[in-house]
Amino acid sequence: MRVASAVVLLLALGGCSTLPHDGPSTRSVPRQAAHGAALYALVDLDYAVTQQIAAHPPVALTGLSHQSSGAPNDLIAEGDALGVSVFEAGGGGLFSHTPEIVQLTTGDSQQTLPRLIVDTDGDLVIPFAGPVHVAGLRPAEAAAVIRQALRRRAVDPQVTVTVLESRANSVAIIGQVRNAGHIALSPHNDRLIDVLASAGGPTKQPADLAVVVYRGGRYAEVSLAALMAEPDQNIRLAPGDQIRVVDRPRKYSTFGAFGRDSQTAIEDDTLTLANAMSRAGGLDTYSAAGRSVLVFRFERPEVATALGVTRPPAAKGVPVVYRLDFLNPDSLFVANNFEIRSDDLLYVPRSDITEMKKFFDLINSVTQIGYNVRVTSTIP
Repeated sequence: MRVASAVVLLLALGGCSTLPHDGPSTRSVPRQAAHGAALYALVDLDYAVTQQIAAHPPVALTGLSHQSSGAPNDLIAEGDALGVSVFEAGGGGLFSHTPEIVQLTTGDSQQTLPRLIVDTDGDLVIPFAGPVHVAGLRPAEAAAVIRQALRRRAVDPQVTVTVLESRANSVAIIGQVRNAGHIALSPHNDRLIDVLASAGGPTKQPADLAVVVYRGGRYAEVSLAALMAEPDQNIRLAPGDQIRVVDRPRKYSTFGAFGRDSQTAIEDDTLTLANAMSRAGGLDTYSAAGRSVLVFRFERPEVATALGVTRPPAAKGVPVVYRLDFLNPDSLFVANNFEIRSDDLLYVPRSDITEMKKFFDLINSVTQIGYNVRVTSTIP
């Protein structure tokens, strides 16, 4: 009995802090923030705060907007497959006796040469002209060089050059697209959204995908939703760029006195705090401290500055805890105007009454043990 009394006394002295908890208490979050010991800033959430956040919407990552390429995407390179056609005036020209001759109604002739490949020296072997260097030239420039090589042999030759296939002027795209592979660039198919469309489009909703562009040992990333909303992000691609469309699922977590603890996907384009609480089963009627609905977030520095937060940013942003008094009727409008972001953590502490009940339940258990020990000891 003495041992049991001593245990009860220790519990009484220690108070509720000796009991197990599933997170910080109602008092610990503001107390630690007020003493300056916390790494986070505490911001009371009201309608004005939600308006201030809305006034600073997320800006599409600038990693792409300044990466638009001015490099030409029609220069002939080693390994390119070219189509060359030669037109001659009259029917007695250099190519008029070849089997592939096409006689035009004007008496002129046209010869389309077999598919030609640019060799490792950057040359094309043209019949009657020999090797002609075309690497680094545009098709029109290559046509002029070939015409010059044929000029003394053919009858007033006119030459056209068409690029049939070019890996050098293509980009590679992989990831969450329907048709991964190499996509040829052209003046009408050289922007990021053009290439995504040529690859069959994304396989998931844009809000859950990010586009990463690798170029010259560097890379930049933007969400697909931002890419579609911000024209500046739809950059011109450079030959040799590599594009990955990666899955970036948006999720938020709920802990504490909710109907259930969970990690939930954000399936809509936007999700409000009211919607998120509803999906978590709402507040636990018997244990939730409704005056302290907390949202833990790494906030964007520009938003933190607008809210008067002076905490230095971490790698992911400025640690901020938003606190909403859900017992205030106005909070319902606030919760419906506050947008949940990916990786937000929603937490509601247990009420003081709940913690006190746990304390007295423990006291009751200990005294019951002491009573049982005393009764057992009196049995002869």
